[in-house]
Amino acid sequence: MKTVELITPLDEAQLAGLEAGDKVLLSGEIYTARDAAHKRLVALIEEGKELPFDLRGAVIYYVGPAPARPGQVMNSAGPTTSYRMDVFTPLLLEHGLKGTIGKGPRSMKVRESMVKNGGIYLAAVGGAAAGIASAVRKAEVIAYEDLGPEAIRRLVVERMPLFVVNDIRGNDLFELGVAEYRREGTN
Repeated sequence: MKTVELITPLDEAQLAGLEAGDKVLLSGEIYTARDAAHKRLVALIEEGKELPFDLRGAVIYYVGPAPARPGQVMNSAGPTTSYRMDVFTPLLLEHGLKGTIGKGPRSMKVRESMVKNGGIYLAAVGGAAAGIASAVRKAEVIAYEDLGPEAIRRLVVERMPLFVVNDIRGNDLFELGVAEYRREGTN
């Protein structure tokens, strides 16, 4: 396992060498979105309407950040459980999304779509919300302000610490970890 610095927007050349388990330090613009925002994004795609941001090479972070205190760019910004977005993710990947960030495993349908569309899934460590927030240099609501903390935000991040869970070849860190544990248990 290695440490790789990635800069958004992501492209296949950046993702080709990544493997499940690699540590990533992500910099550039990313977007926040959770369940309700995903539902609206998918509706716009299905209606042929313009999205509030360009999906090509984009990364979506599944987070509903706590309101920032005075002098802060962002308060606590821990990941939310990713499987809740699984129903929406394949369509977004088909339209250019290259990365998602959250916690927990993804469905087989999402994993297959990542392989087909050259996307990755990154995990942010739950419980490290304050540390993750310290990587955020700028945050602004760009769509769906009525959703409060679940509005879509454009974040500028610098060296946000993450781990590759699913790479573009379909490898899964959770499955690899279980296999390694079982091998260690037989020795």
